[in-house]
Amino acid sequence: MKFLDQAKIFVKSGDGGAGCVSFRREKYIEFGGPNGGDGGKGGSIYFEAVANLNTLIDFRYTQHFKAKKGQNGMGSDKNGSKAPDIVIKVPIGTEIVAEDGETILADMVKPGQVFLAAKGGDGGRGNTTFKSSTNQAPRYAEPGWPGEEKWLWLRLKIIADVGLIGMPNAGKSTFLTAVTKARPKIADYPFTTLHPHLGVAWVDSYEMVLADIPGLIEGAHEGIGLGDRFLKHIERCEVFLHLIDITAEDVAKSYFDIRKELELYDRGLAEKPEVVALNKCDALSEEEAAAKVKQLEQQIGKKVYPISAVAKKGVFDCLLKVNQYIKRERKQEGEEDDSEATRSKSAWSPL
Repeated sequence: MKFLDQAKIFVKSGDGGAGCVSFRREKYIEFGGPNGGDGGKGGSIYFEAVANLNTLIDFRYTQHFKAKKGQNGMGSDKNGSKAPDIVIKVPIGTEIVAEDGETILADMVKPGQVFLAAKGGDGGRGNTTFKSSTNQAPRYAEPGWPGEEKWLWLRLKIIADVGLIGMPNAGKSTFLTAVTKARPKIADYPFTTLHPHLGVAWVDSYEMVLADIPGLIEGAHEGIGLGDRFLKHIERCEVFLHLIDITAEDVAKSYFDIRKELELYDRGLAEKPEVVALNKCDALSEEEAAAKVKQLEQQIGKKVYPISAVAKKGVFDCLLKVNQYIKRERKQEGEEDDSEATRSKSAWSPL
């Protein structure tokens, strides 16, 4: 299924039905009183977050949603029936945004969450309502109230525990394939991944959802290379796994370029926990790989994990470290989880 993370749609709720002007007419009753019923309420437009959707592709082909008008009132004090509501199902993580593109009306982050986007118009009152001691034969009724109509933006931000970030061709898709059953396209050229992919892995019997986004380049926060469209998909992640190609000429530059884009896009992203890994270590000798790892650790002041996603070398240790930030309540703060004893009792496997 093709991935689409943004769509613009038009919604219009139904107008209310008109009230009825009617009078009682029966044999031997010359002047019957008013008996016009009220109009029915127009249909409303709702959004509902559901778990079995992961794209907005359906809204490329269906962009207009219009609810029906309420039924008009009838004689004999019969009220018009309410028009059916329209429920638009969207993926979890979808933002409902006003036409200005900035005002967030709702953030659909929970399964079953419902948002009223356009309320149906109320039905008009029939002439029976206007009967009084001074006006016993009213000859007017209210028209139905109009519904609401508006253009809305739908923006999907995928929900994942771990965001895989890095330069193009850093091996993010290969890593996702190695630890989950996700099968994104993999090739030896930049920008092989053109839209986000999700995968699920198990670490210490806990589920971990990973999001692989397309590679970022300089200026991504300004939309270069569609970077701003991709960065939004990692806003909800708890931790980042920053993958760097160990064969790059300057691994430190690759690291700091990505960190700069995160900070310029949203300072909150730069403050999220991060695990750094040098990927493709099998492409160098052990001495060369160790030297690059040590050099990068000195430059960034963080532990760096040498891994090979293709050979699944070092992937286990890397996932254990990432898992600490997702399941903090299971371990005391500051406790190291890299001992051989811990490793022998732990396990990870793709779902």
